[in-house]
Amino acid sequence: MRIGVLALQGGFIEHIQMLRSLQADAFEIRRKEDLEGAMDGLILPGGESTVMGKLLADLGMTERLQGRIAGGGLPVLGTCAGMILLAREITGPGAAYLGAISIEVRRNAYGRQLGSFHTEAPFKGIGPVPMTFIRAPWIERAAPEVEILARVDGRPVAARQENALVTSFHPELTTDNRVHRFFIDIICRKRKTP
Repeated sequence: MRIGVLALQGGFIEHIQMLRSLQADAFEIRRKEDLEGAMDGLILPGGESTVMGKLLADLGMTERLQGRIAGGGLPVLGTCAGMILLAREITGPGAAYLGAISIEVRRNAYGRQLGSFHTEAPFKGIGPVPMTFIRAPWIERAAPEVEILARVDGRPVAARQENALVTSFHPELTTDNRVHRFFIDIICRKRKTP
C-alpha cells in the first residue's frame, strides 16, 4: 500500500513515521510531478493552512489534487490544517482550497498556540482516542451526507464523507495508531470496490 503525504510545510514527518510503523509505503509529495505516480491514499498534515494553500496554487498542484480526490476518489486524510484544506467552506475571510468534504470549518477555533490542549474522546468505530489540538479548527456545519465521527465539548472534531476523512486534532502526535489504521481500512475497502 502506497500513501503520499503532502510535504510542503507542517508536520508531515510524524505521519510518515506512523504509516511506516503500520507497514505502509509512505512517501513525500513536494512537487506536482509527485502526484502523477501510483498512490492508494493521501494525507494532508497539520501546519499553516494559508501557507499550504498558497504553495499548492503556486506549484500548480490544486487542480491535480482536486481531480485525484473528487474525480478519482483517492482516499484522503486531512488533519488540522489538512481539514481546512479539504473543507468546502471556511468561516470568515478566505476562500476554500480543495472543497472535498461538505463541511464549514472555523480556523483557530480553539485559540492560538497557548490554547493548545490534549484530551481523550470517543471516535466512532474506534473508541476513546487521545487527541492533541494545536491552534485547531472545528467543524461549524456539516451537510447531511457527512458522518460526524468525534466531538469534543459538543463540537465536531472528526468527520467522514465518502473517501475524505478529517480531524481537527493531530493523531500523528500520539503513540495511538488507530486513526491511521482507520484510514488504511478506508483505503483497503476502496481497493476492493470495482
